[in-house]
Amino acid sequence: MTDGRLPAEYLSPLAVRVDDVLAGVGYEMAAATEVIDGAVPGYGGLFEPSTEPTELRRALEELSASELARPPAAEPAGDAFVLYVDGGSRGNPGPAGAGAVIVDSQDTQLARLGRPAGSRTGNNVAEYVALRLGLSELLARYEPRSLEVRIDSMTVIRDVWGGDDPTESGVEEYSEAIAAALSDVPDHRYTHLADSDPNPADALATVGADIAALGPG
Repeated sequence: MTDGRLPAEYLSPLAVRVDDVLAGVGYEMAAATEVIDGAVPGYGGLFEPSTEPTELRRALEELSASELARPPAAEPAGDAFVLYVDGGSRGNPGPAGAGAVIVDSQDTQLARLGRPAGSRTGNNVAEYVALRLGLSELLARYEPRSLEVRIDSMTVIRDVWGGDDPTESGVEEYSEAIAAALSDVPDHRYTHLADSDPNPADALATVGADIAALGPG
């Protein structure tokens, strides 16, 4: 599940190039921002409006061809983890992003992950992408014994933990990969987040949607 880059729905060539960089650094949004800032002088972030698309495209192509490195995994406090996930779409369907935050038992954030989910993607698909993203990176970095997934999508909860068949078209590959990943965690459960509950993955999903909206490049 952690081999190669994770799949996404349709993205513009420019968004694909950003996702290439994200995949190269293990979908760590801060690391991706740092390397892009280093490649585009004065860029100041992923989405500085004054940067010409051609300049950004050239820099992203050079970065993708370079030796991008995943940041070292932060040391966790034990083998129990919390995974916050969130996905969102502008337009439903529309530009969509996925975010995930890995937290240890001492409430220390170990990884802040984000990526575009697609440019013509609905909220539910983005939620599946977020859960797959978080689980993939969790298992790539650690050997969790216990996991609590904090998520606000009842659609995903009913599928993954309730045993329902997926109701959203096109999510089968995500659903199957999620089930396979959770089978490697001896103890896993979910907590349903209300809309008013804080979710640190929300901001990362928003940046992912910003990437999905890039184009054409």
